Amino acid sequence: MASLDTFGAKSELSVADASYEIFTIDKVEGHDRLPYSLKILLENLLRTEDGANITADHIRALGGWDPSADPSVEIQFTPARVLMQDFTGVPCVVDLATMREAVRELGGDASKVNPLAPAELVIDHSVIADLFGREDAFARNVELEYQRNRERYQFLRWGQTAFNEFKVVPPGTGIVHQVNIEYLARTIMERNGQAYPDTVVGTDSHTTMVNGLGVLGWGVGGIEAEAAMLGQPVSMLIPRVVGFKLSGEMPAGTTATDLVLTITEMLREHGVVSKFVEFYGPGVSAVPLANRATIGNMSPEYGSTVAIFPIDDETIKYLKLTGRTEQQVALVEAYAKRQGLWLDPAAEPNYSEKLELDLSTIVPSLAGPKRPQDRVPLNAAKPMFRDVLVNYVDVEGHADEASAESFPASDAPANDVQDDSDKPRHVPSAAEGSNGRASKPIRVTGDDGVEFELDHGAVVIAAITSCTNTSNPQVMIGAALLARNAVERGLSRKPWVKTTLAPGSKVVMDYYDRAGLTPYLDKLGFNLVGYGCTTCIGNSGPLPEAISAAVNENDLTAVSVLSGNRNFEGRINPDVKMNYLASPPLVVAYALAGTMDLDITTEPLGTGSDGKPVFLTDIWPSAKEIDDVIASTIGATGFSSAYSDVFAGDEQWRSLPTPTGDTFAWADDSTYVRKPPYFEGMAASPAPVSDIAGARVLAKLGDSVTTDHISPASSIKPDSPAGKYLAEHGVARHEFNSYGSRRGNHEVMIRGTFANIRLRNQLVPGVEGGFTVNHLSGDQTTIYDASVAYQEAGVPLVILAGKEYGSGSSRDWAAKGTMLLGVRAVIAESYERIHRSNLIGMGVLPLQFPPGQSAESLGLTGTETFAVTGVTALNDGDTPRTVKVTTDTGVEFDAVVRIDTPGEADYYRHGGILQFVLRKMLS
Repeated sequence: MASLDTFGAKSELSVADASYEIFTIDKVEGHDRLPYSLKILLENLLRTEDGANITADHIRALGGWDPSADPSVEIQFTPARVLMQDFTGVPCVVDLATMREAVRELGGDASKVNPLAPAELVIDHSVIADLFGREDAFARNVELEYQRNRERYQFLRWGQTAFNEFKVVPPGTGIVHQVNIEYLARTIMERNGQAYPDTVVGTDSHTTMVNGLGVLGWGVGGIEAEAAMLGQPVSMLIPRVVGFKLSGEMPAGTTATDLVLTITEMLREHGVVSKFVEFYGPGVSAVPLANRATIGNMSPEYGSTVAIFPIDDETIKYLKLTGRTEQQVALVEAYAKRQGLWLDPAAEPNYSEKLELDLSTIVPSLAGPKRPQDRVPLNAAKPMFRDVLVNYVDVEGHADEASAESFPASDAPANDVQDDSDKPRHVPSAAEGSNGRASKPIRVTGDDGVEFELDHGAVVIAAITSCTNTSNPQVMIGAALLARNAVERGLSRKPWVKTTLAPGSKVVMDYYDRAGLTPYLDKLGFNLVGYGCTTCIGNSGPLPEAISAAVNENDLTAVSVLSGNRNFEGRINPDVKMNYLASPPLVVAYALAGTMDLDITTEPLGTGSDGKPVFLTDIWPSAKEIDDVIASTIGATGFSSAYSDVFAGDEQWRSLPTPTGDTFAWADDSTYVRKPPYFEGMAASPAPVSDIAGARVLAKLGDSVTTDHISPASSIKPDSPAGKYLAEHGVARHEFNSYGSRRGNHEVMIRGTFANIRLRNQLVPGVEGGFTVNHLSGDQTTIYDASVAYQEAGVPLVILAGKEYGSGSSRDWAAKGTMLLGVRAVIAESYERIHRSNLIGMGVLPLQFPPGQSAESLGLTGTETFAVTGVTALNDGDTPRTVKVTTDTGVEFDAVVRIDTPGEADYYRHGGILQFVLRKMLS
């Protein structure tokens, strides 16, 4: 639909021999004082003005943005494209396939269910590092990936042929966010004769990595992404924008990882949830594009919606490096300069809040052992490790995991050597008096016959992984040069360390080979294991049996060191309790050291072949050496070659039988892809919303409950409800795979909701896992079985929770599963942005305790019967600020309604965003 163009912003831009229609923001009063990110939003509104969703008043409101005001003005943002990974992308395609059938059943045209903007999916979350430290690790891991995921991949191939504007990047290619910045991102779009800023929403939290390229985009749930694909704008409030001024230059010996961990610590402490962060100042020019992407990637870890850098010469340099066409590069520069989107290092734009960092103050750092914002200076890593070890080990050397909060937990892999028990796990009481050391080291004979000793702090996983760092040539070349220097000095990895290399794109292996560095990494066990997220999302694969047994039988506090972005407890590997984020060079260093109980800044990593100690400073490569290797090995031809036929895939992908037809032929016996029930019995018009009465509490949860807790992506345990379902349907245990891989099957995912092995439901104190009390019988049972009983009895359910409910990955099944369990409302102290939005998108009411109040302060135990009144005000077109919550025990309070925009209110009235979009199509 053409813009109404109330402001007369339509113009033309000529670049080389091409001419483009553009909408210039200088026609709007106040444009010149807006931050970079809001200028992009302003152009978006000008170009999509339709007089209904986007009006002239919205455009004026954005032009007149008050930096000091709290967000209150709703706008409708229309992203240029949608980006998906396979874990979250499969259920998106399942829903679109289901919508086609629903539209047809209600008398509409099924062909209308089609992405209206480019939608691209990269298969990167399914490869598991089963094999490692051998030449054939990559090939064998890919074979196993196809064996486990054949049904899913066939379904995605169908989607690629059935839907317009939908493309799939096959397995074994790269990680979604690295593929995005290296190939998919346009920076400036050219489409149907128009040029406009590339904007994106993605079904992964770390979509923000593309912010480093000047692209405005962020992570949304799969539910929002589906609506965006179907042309539904994203409803949002004009945000507060935090200006982060950079000055100075980073000192020698520091890396992008050290920088981003410092920024993460600063911004998490400052508080930037739901805000835009924008980098400015003279220091921006000194930040290479790869470092900018690393900083943008970590935006979810400090909580901001985006963390964006303006376009400048560094952007242009990177676009050329990665093989973009001359015309595309010229368009980006010309458009940015015409629209005032080009960086002015001396400018001081208006911001809501400001922070500043002198880059010269950065020091080598880690983050851990359980949160990405917990930065640890490298020279303090050993004493800080010893300080926290007391929380994991009691006086007899046994693990102690007691805590008041519900820790972010498992995205653990679907390996076949995990504990089979799904019985409730007792949580030990807090230890006292521990000195943080085992009574004595444990003697172990490895699977290869080598004997060694294991103690608390043993690094059993060292993984170069994740788009966060593997997209950065400086740290990747640095890791390889450090490996070369170590090998030449006679060092080797410790025999208990599982070493893996999982780059984010094939470009990395290309420049490793060109530089002659691959053999050195192989020598230290860092053989290529796959092009995918692997360890960072928990697909670390099993530890060698002897090591796993020694760790578990002796309750050793084992450690992983990874170059990822998340290190939540239980996420990386079920045998590992402490996880540290580190730069790729430090990952190699800790593989050599083999323990966290070593100050690698002052103590030797090992003994060289000459019998002398080798220190980290002896093998750390210089900045000049890294730059020289980059200059001689990395160029546009490497990127062009890697992405020359990126959507074609290898022989395994091309040989998969592909279903055909506009609608998908659901297989009754499929345990991977099934038609979900969202539209069953749906009428053409929505029924009025109702108050909630007679509700019982399904779970009472603490602080920092993540989407990993609510909907784990981890392995499926045999005795769990999901495991029993699969067994009943003839699936052998070794073929269970993971919850993440089975997100196309709602039957598995309902049973997996709140099934995380580390979940702590306060209704069953002292127990870990997906358990609760069925208040109808008084029995302790699984959350799924209790839900079935409640739904059969017609009893609605609520969830009680603490602060930061739903933090972590943008996982749509955390909302879908909640709804399908029969939960009508969640009452929490605070929410993470994406999960709150997703709850509304599935018709679940997000409520918030009054400021300063909590379940504990109100005396709620979770045994009460709840009523929520005042919800029906939504039927009158208004969103109540609060609703009344009462219990049968006499507790009464006004809960804040966290439906934050009129658009969200529309979704809730319709029972969810998908129902809203479907009815809109029909009308």
